[in-house]
Formats: sequence, C-alpha cells, structure tokens
Amino acid sequence: MTRGGPEARTRSAPLGAFGVLAALAVGVVAVGWLLGGCGRVRGATAPSVPTPTSAAALGRLVVTSVPSGLPRMPDGGLRPPAGEKSLGDVAAYAGDPPRERGVLERFGYRFGWERFWGRDGGPETSVFLDQFRTVTGARQFAADLVGNDAAHYRATPLPGSGGLPAGCRLLTVDHPDVSAGLGGPTAFAWCTRDVFTVAVTAVSGSPEAALGEVSAVVRAQVRRLPGP
Repeated sequence: MTRGGPEARTRSAPLGAFGVLAALAVGVVAVGWLLGGCGRVRGATAPSVPTPTSAAALGRLVVTSVPSGLPRMPDGGLRPPAGEKSLGDVAAYAGDPPRERGVLERFGYRFGWERFWGRDGGPETSVFLDQFRTVTGARQFAADLVGNDAAHYRATPLPGSGGLPAGCRLLTVDHPDVSAGLGGPTAFAWCTRDVFTVAVTAVSGSPEAALGEVSAVVRAQVRRLPGP
C-alpha cells in the first residue's frame, strides 16, 4: 500500500524547500494515541448528512481552511492533481499499481478527496479523506499507512489521547532527514471514524507549530463526518 509522498508530489511550479505533503504506506506498527493541540478551522461544524455516495459528496465534508491561515493550493496546480480520488488514482501512487489495486479492493476502498494548503518555500498542511465499504477496511488501511510513515520518515509515535478522538494515531519528525523529502518539523495524524479515514500532515517552522496545526485540523475534520 503506497500513497504519494513528498518526494512524489510536485506543483506545476516549484514549491520550494518544504515540498508538497502526502503520506506513504506499507507495513503495520503499533503506535500511540494522538496528543492535543488548539486552533480554529472554518467549516468545522458537524453536518447533518448521510454517508456520502460519491467522491464529490465526500469532498464537501473536507475542511475549507486551516488554523495557520495558509492559503489553499489549487487542486489542478499539483501533480498529480488533488481533489477527487478513485481507487485507480490511489493505486497509481504505488510502484506496482496492479498489486496496489488488489490491496485497496480487499480493504473495500470506495473513493477519496485530497486538499492542500501552503506557500512556496513555507509551511504546508494536507488533508486526505477516504471512504471504505466497512469499518474494518478503514482501520486496516489507516494502520498500514501509519506503519509506513513511521518507517519511511523515521517518525516517533506519541502516546496519549490529548483530548483528540479515539482511533487517532500521531507521528512526529522533529529533525527530518533531508533524504526523506521533508523540509521542516512535521506531524502526521491518521484517524478512523466509522467507514472513513482522515489523514492530516503538517510541515511547519517548529515541532510545536506542526503538532498544533495537525491536532486542530484533525478535531475539526472528524467532527464533520457522519457516523456514531
């Protein structure tokens, strides 16, 4: 299982030292519960909507801003483009797309949506929201991605819930290796809620800023989702 990572994502114009965020995936590790943060995010009120039946409907549930105030990156300005994601789109991130497709089909992947915020040469934040056919499939997908991030970025899992939703895991990279494709302190969060997975990544000027951004966006995004 692979998802396009910082080294695989580009903009139509160079973004600068921080690169464009995304998460890679393979393998499963045990990681701790998410630590807290603070912030305000527009579009953070839980909507009274049924479970989406299309990627477009899922996309309407993605938060529209981040507490750092970073501007939205146009979906079409990223390569591959952000926005709507099909099973085939996500499989194409992998080195072996046919094998990846089989893994995603076993997980019951339906569709997803990606959104990015950032400035050239500065901090960035990303949100990936994906929907599955079963709760089990969503949990398996998230576990695989957390495992790969921990290994690929030599990230540190943080214990404790910090007031964030159950089903969330947090990894941090305070001093990234340049070869990993991260341009600054980074926090990664993976959460599950019912048949949904939420992935939030932030690269910032300090570990505290990255953690605070991720924590606030996670809470806001999870509140927008249908489910128990």
